Amino acid sequence: MSKQPSSDRSAQISRKTKETDIRLSLNLDGGGKCSVRTGVGFFDHMLELLARHSLIDLSLQATGDLDVDAHHTVEDVGIVLGQAIEKALGEKRGIYRYGWAIVPMDESLAQVAIDLSGRPAFVFNVKFPRGTIGDFPVELVDEFFKSVATSAKMNLHIAVPYGSNNHHISEAIFKATAKALRQAVGHDPRNSDVPSTKGSL
Repeated sequence: MSKQPSSDRSAQISRKTKETDIRLSLNLDGGGKCSVRTGVGFFDHMLELLARHSLIDLSLQATGDLDVDAHHTVEDVGIVLGQAIEKALGEKRGIYRYGWAIVPMDESLAQVAIDLSGRPAFVFNVKFPRGTIGDFPVELVDEFFKSVATSAKMNLHIAVPYGSNNHHISEAIFKATAKALRQAVGHDPRNSDVPSTKGSL
């Protein structure tokens, strides 16, 4: 007889280095409540979108060496978020495992696919027309999701076939990732076991 999925799918992770100090908690079965403060305004906005559209409750406080740049803060938040997702999933019993979404944002379109396989893999097929969104370097979008995928041990494929506005491209990516993640971590009513022929993920 297979075990029932865990009823508590929350996690708290802290990470402190010479570059960043991060405290994060999440609940995969939340309602999209979000309280984030990283010191990087645009990044906070994107994280709020991620929480709202995935229906994951997210609380995050991060301080980093922003006097250098935002790179370490964004990268380390991705690491901690990925670790929290993996911890909250536990044995991954009763989840759909796979999730995908296609999300438009005005003239931009993002396509995201996720496999909570226990194996990290990351593909980022995105071209931004300019190097920054305000003062936020667009390369950090790539760095953030690479950190999430690696730490959560997931396959994460992100593609934007077209788009001309940096903000819209980024927003479409975060929303599509949120929708795909919501599906992947969701409870499968037809399967209470681990969704793998190997018996574990």
